[in-house]
Amino acid sequence: MTAFVPVTGDPEADRLLAEDPLALLIGMLLDQQVPMEWAFSGPLRLRERLGGRLDAAEIAAMDPDRLQEVFTGPPALHRFPGSMAKRTQALCQYLVDEYDGSAAAVWEGVTSGRELVARVRRLPGFGAEKAKIFSALLAKRFGVRPEGWEEATAPFSDDQPRSVADVDSPEALERVRAWKKMMKARNRSKADDPD
Repeated sequence: MTAFVPVTGDPEADRLLAEDPLALLIGMLLDQQVPMEWAFSGPLRLRERLGGRLDAAEIAAMDPDRLQEVFTGPPALHRFPGSMAKRTQALCQYLVDEYDGSAAAVWEGVTSGRELVARVRRLPGFGAEKAKIFSALLAKRFGVRPEGWEEATAPFSDDQPRSVADVDSPEALERVRAWKKMMKARNRSKADDPD
């Protein structure tokens, strides 16, 4: 994977997201109830705490209490370190069981946008909206664009800066943040169209 995902404000953390598919998946998994920068910085901090490696099989095989300690820190990798440690381990176990531990295998060889979203949707911790956002991120930032990806990931495939899929610069991150703030003020979700 070669792309640029400047979401954390930390060049090393952003580089890891661009180069390591597992880091990208874990970052997306952690992207809930915390700022994007915190969520997507998590994979780098996790890698550091695991001795410099992110490996799905190793994380899946870890003692759950030990993984929770790793997530708890200090500092904590997430606002809810216990539940996110469990979700990360479940994600890694699924990758081991279904894709021989390869995160990239989730999207490699997909032939349609519908298949891409369906594969991502089956990942533990990925609901319908998160699956669409992550699939749009793959399309917009990494060139994973199977036929029909725009329809399958709508509305996140459009040009409205509404999610991490639209972050290609620090300025774009601020546009996404401003849009989310506006939508929250209107009591709307990031999937809604602005008035």
